Amino acid sequence: MYKIVMTLGAALILTFGVSVMPVHADGDEHEGGERGGRASMVVTDALVKKECSDCHMAYPPALLPSNTWRAIMENLPDHFGEDASLNDATRARIETYLVQNSPQGGATSPLRITEQRWFKGEHRGDIKRWSRGTANSWAKCEACHQGAERGWFDDD
Repeated sequence: MYKIVMTLGAALILTFGVSVMPVHADGDEHEGGERGGRASMVVTDALVKKECSDCHMAYPPALLPSNTWRAIMENLPDHFGEDASLNDATRARIETYLVQNSPQGGATSPLRITEQRWFKGEHRGDIKRWSRGTANSWAKCEACHQGAERGWFDDD
């Protein structure tokens, strides 16, 4: 079971044993932000930000375990119903970044962040109730979490 518990300035706890702090958007490892195989709540790689946010928010690596990121990156021609194909070098670089900055291991499914047990536990009910009508999908984190791109998800 995955559960994220986070408050500003407090550690992010993932029940499968990884404890981290967000890495600041400028890439500095302030307040305990860590790299080198540790989960990150901020996307700091410019290529990852650019390629992923062409269609949706660049999701923080810590939101999924490394095995799930691998499974997602292996099937970009059918990326949740869209063709998100990349050249081999770009795909490999993005996958390496996501895997190195996410909790290691984990299941390869479900693939969607919104289908993770911890997500369902945090986001009960109708999206319209939570987002005050600004989102039509759970995938739009930034509609409710104004600081999502800075790794802050507790402002709802």
